[in-house]
Amino acid sequence: MTADLLVIAAIGFVAQLVDGALGMAFGLISTTALLSLGIGPAQASAAVHTAEVATTAASGISHLYHRNVNYKLLATLGMAGVVGGVLGAYVLSNIDGRAIRPFIAAYLLIMGVVILMRAARLSPVDQDATVSYAGPLGIVGGFLDAIGGGGWGPMVSSTLIGSGHAPRRVIGSVNAAEFFVTIAVATTFFIELGTAHVQHILALMAGGILAAPFGAYVARYLPPRLLMAVVGILIVSLAIFQLAQAPC
Repeated sequence: MTADLLVIAAIGFVAQLVDGALGMAFGLISTTALLSLGIGPAQASAAVHTAEVATTAASGISHLYHRNVNYKLLATLGMAGVVGGVLGAYVLSNIDGRAIRPFIAAYLLIMGVVILMRAARLSPVDQDATVSYAGPLGIVGGFLDAIGGGGWGPMVSSTLIGSGHAPRRVIGSVNAAEFFVTIAVATTFFIELGTAHVQHILALMAGGILAAPFGAYVARYLPPRLLMAVVGILIVSLAIFQLAQAPC
């Protein structure tokens, strides 16, 4: 394995460790790394989502084992996310999706601030809650995830946690649902673009699969208030980075 592939495998490990523990960031971190290697947005998103088929499967199983999953939320998000993901992958395969990134980043910045405020002022609940808007949220999250090469976790997890729902259950359910979203997105990209960058995909998979069990463990045992604060800081940081990279 070349030095570049070892770096990508390490990025996959770190990205999945963060994603499994906080419910977000594998796609954003991995896509940013591939873009820095000169790979185009659609091809980078395709590679990341193909790798995520394996990493999200491992992460979902780990969260199920640690009882971090709300099954009703999992089913709703999974079905809705597939619809949004297929649509987003088709759009990105045929147009330049970079124009929408500043608007996504602005939304995430707002949600990150909301989460930090809740972590500072309120005690997050640690029980399941009925989420009536999970379906529409899943469609939007799946669409933006395919368009941006990552964003399912930040969009869906941040909205649910920001609404006051149990961080551990949200993170586990969102991670498990992402498996179905990534299959749909990766399949759509394969139909539209074909297969490319297989070595990069395998390197991301290897690193991500190794990290998956650790992320689920952290999500289960990290105190809810601290977990919410870390999620908020991560979202704000990613949003600021995305805004700084956006074209003027």
